[in-house]
Amino acid sequence: MIAVTPSLLQEIAPTGRLRASINLGNSVLAQGTPEAPRGVSVDLANELGKRLGLAVEFICWPAAKPSFDTVKAGNADIGFLAHEPARAAEVEFTAPYVEIEGAYMVRKSSPIQSIDEVDRPGNRICVGPGSAYDLYLTRTLKHAELVRSTIGGGSANIEMFLKDNLEVCANVRQPLEAWAAKDPDVRLLPGRFMVIGQAMALPKGRPHATAYLKAFVEEMKASGFVADGLKRSGQIATVAPSA
Repeated sequence: MIAVTPSLLQEIAPTGRLRASINLGNSVLAQGTPEAPRGVSVDLANELGKRLGLAVEFICWPAAKPSFDTVKAGNADIGFLAHEPARAAEVEFTAPYVEIEGAYMVRKSSPIQSIDEVDRPGNRICVGPGSAYDLYLTRTLKHAELVRSTIGGGSANIEMFLKDNLEVCANVRQPLEAWAAKDPDVRLLPGRFMVIGQAMALPKGRPHATAYLKAFVEEMKASGFVADGLKRSGQIATVAPSA
C-alpha cells in the first residue's frame, strides 16, 4: 500500500474525518438504517478509516443519485457506486470490487419471454432515476420507453411498475428475485441485460487519494475482505476480478 502521509490525509479527508456516502437503496452493498448502516460498503469505509487513523462519518441515502451527487459536490470523501461512463466524467472511480446483474421483471401473463424482446416499441420499462441501469438503458435503448419512478432505490420502481401497469421493470437482480419470491403474479426474464461493476468513488482533483483508493480496493479483493463482507451481510454477489 501507498504510505499514509499528512498530505495524503489532507487530500483524502480535508475536514479531518472520512465522510462516506452510502446508498441504502442497493441492498447488496448496504443494509440497516441511516443511524446504523451495515454491509460490505460500510465494512470497506470502516477499514479505510482504520488504516488512515480517521473517524468515519456515514452519510446515508435511499438511492444512488443523491449519493453520487454528494460525492460529486465534495460533500463526501468516498462513495460506493456503479462505475458508469456518465458518472466517471464527474467523479473518480477505483476498479470495481463487486459485480452485480441488471435484470428484468414482467408480469406472469406478459407475452415477453426473453431479454431480446424488451427493446421494442410499446414497451415501457420502469427504472429508478439516476440508477446505473437507468444510465445504461438511456444510452442503449432504441425503441422501448423508459419510465422513471419518483424516487430511486430499493423497491420503489417495482411498486410503480405494478401500480401503473407498465410492461417491464428493470432493477438489480436481488430485489427483483426477492419480490418475485413473494408475488406469484410476476416473473424474472432469464439472463441479465448488464453487469454492474460496483466501485469506490471520490471527488475529482484528488490524484494521490485516487491512487491510494485504487490500491486499497485491489488489496481488499485479493485478501478476501470483500468476499467476507458479502458473506457477513448475507448477500450473494461476485467479487470483481483483479484490475
